[in-house]
Amino acid sequence: MQIAICDDEKEIRNMFAEKIRRLYSKADLLLYRSGEELLLSDKEPDILLLDIQMPGKNGMETAKELRIKSKKVIIIFVTALDDFVFQAFDVGAFHYLVKPFDDEKFAEVLLNAVKQFEDRKKLEDAGGKREKPSFMVTTGGKHITVNLEDIVYAEVFDRKVILHTMDSDIEYYGKMKELEKRAGDDFFRPHRAYLVNFNFISKYDATTIYLKRGQALMAKQNYHDFVKSYLRFNQKKTINAAEGGRRKW
Repeated sequence: MQIAICDDEKEIRNMFAEKIRRLYSKADLLLYRSGEELLLSDKEPDILLLDIQMPGKNGMETAKELRIKSKKVIIIFVTALDDFVFQAFDVGAFHYLVKPFDDEKFAEVLLNAVKQFEDRKKLEDAGGKREKPSFMVTTGGKHITVNLEDIVYAEVFDRKVILHTMDSDIEYYGKMKELEKRAGDDFFRPHRAYLVNFNFISKYDATTIYLKRGQALMAKQNYHDFVKSYLRFNQKKTINAAEGGRRKW
């Protein structure tokens, strides 16, 4: 496993390198002093510790360019600023560590990232299954990763987005429009205040969508498009199931 550290300060790079060696001695460490140096490298790290405040390209700009080359790298931002936490969602960051933090917190985040990498590699080795799409949110002072497929529906309430899963509700400050763009074809926005996951729909009518947990309102002007989208979703699911059955033979 390759773990990269990108920070313009040599002392910080060395400090993180020492911590990583103690926690995960098998790691192959890559050290970069700038975003430009990282982007020019022909090596692709599995996990990246990335500072935000750097001369030249800052960490957020670097992460955006890196994502064009690699969707798999697990990015952990390490910074003294919390101003960029919402932008971290856009590049699919695994975590956003705000200095100062203690060794216990660093160990928790790094080892969780290692576990995610190892779990993903096992899935790929077992049959090339793709990684579950996910994104990071900040709630209650904590940064957590949410799998899109676990969201039953989302709603907007008092400037917050509430993500409803089958066993929890997660609130964060954000915009439904951004979540809608990220969610993909398995989701539909039937009302300005709601976003639903087709996979959890039990039934619907012209005013309400009933889900396996909860329900969402249907705006009259969106009903026709909803029906067409839901039919396309079910057709695609049927085709994929049939193709999967044929592949088994």
